[in-house]
Amino acid sequence: MSAARTDAIAARKSRIARLVGLYAVTPDVDDTATLARNVEAAIGGGAAAIQYRNKRADATLRRDQAHAISRIAARAQTLFIVNDDAALAAAVDADGVHVGEDDGAIAVARETVGNDRLVGASCYDDIERAYAAVDAGADYVALGSFFDSAVKPAARRASIDVLRRAATLGVPVVAIGGITAANAPALIVAGATAVAVITDVFGSGDPVSITRAAAAIVRACTFERGLVSTSR
Repeated sequence: MSAARTDAIAARKSRIARLVGLYAVTPDVDDTATLARNVEAAIGGGAAAIQYRNKRADATLRRDQAHAISRIAARAQTLFIVNDDAALAAAVDADGVHVGEDDGAIAVARETVGNDRLVGASCYDDIERAYAAVDAGADYVALGSFFDSAVKPAARRASIDVLRRAATLGVPVVAIGGITAANAPALIVAGATAVAVITDVFGSGDPVSITRAAAAIVRACTFERGLVSTSR
C-alpha cells in the first residue's frame, strides 16, 4: 500500500472516531446567512457533525451554502457531511457524503470523495441493507425512523431492536427520526453511536435556543453513554 493511500485511510479513521453524539442535520433554509448563523449555534451547543441537507435549493444555492458551512465546520473542527451529492462534498472539501437508496452506489461515492473522506449510507429499518452497505465500503450507517418525524412523516419506522442487532456491524451507527433530548438516551443505550436531529435542534430558528437544544441532546447522549460504558 502506498504512503499516500495509508495516510488517506488514517485520515478517514480519524474522522470516523469523531462521529459520536449529536449529528445535526440542516433544515431547508433559503437564506445562507441565516443557515450559517444557525449552524454556528448548533456547533456552539456541541454538535459533533453537521450534515448539509437542502432538498429545495438549486445547484448554485447548494454550492454557496455548502461552501459557507464547510468554512464554519473547518474553523470549529466539526465534521461536515453533505447529503446526497458526492461531487459537491468533494468540491467544498467536506469530511464526507451521505447517500440514500436513490443516490447511487457507495462505490461511486467513494471514488468521487476519495479514501480520506467518509461515506455514510441510509439503511432505514433494514439490518441486512446495513450489512450490505458496510460490505460495500460504508464508513457508517444511519438507521430509523425511530419516532414520528415532522420532516418525513411517511418514513419507514424502525424498531429499537435494530440498533442492538447493528452492534456487530463494526462501524458507527447513527439513529434518525423524530429524535429529541428526551428520547435520545434510549437509542444510545440500545447501541446508537450518534443521533441525527433536525427539528429538535433547528426548529426554533433562534440561535440561542438552537445552542441550548443542541447542548441538551449532547448532555443526554453523554450521560447515557457513560452509563453504558460503566455497565460494560
